[in-house]
Amino acid sequence: MPNDYLPIAVLVTLAGLLAILITIIGTVFGPRRPTQRKLEPYESGMRTLGPSVRRMPVRFYLIAVLFILFDIEVVFFLPWAVTFQQLGMYGFAQMLVFIGILLVGYVWAWKKGAFEWE
Repeated sequence: MPNDYLPIAVLVTLAGLLAILITIIGTVFGPRRPTQRKLEPYESGMRTLGPSVRRMPVRFYLIAVLFILFDIEVVFFLPWAVTFQQLGMYGFAQMLVFIGILLVGYVWAWKKGAFEWE
């Protein structure tokens, strides 16, 4: 059994060594001409006025997490749809429970105001 994984181990090892080698070669032989302009933080090509770090509202992250959560859970519909004939009524009932749990979470997020954009 371990012999079956030997080609994968060799491939991962070679890929890691190649990545390290390319990084070292680029560092040693690459051009280094630092100027004041190159050392400034890049802010869409414009000089920064004031602090360049702004606080982001939590709403952005909340919307992103909710999108990922519901997007990933929708992925479970495809395997269920493919095997729907074999699952029968039991599989249908399980999917109704799953959709019910999703619906409760969606309504809860809606009531909390997670989808309102200001």
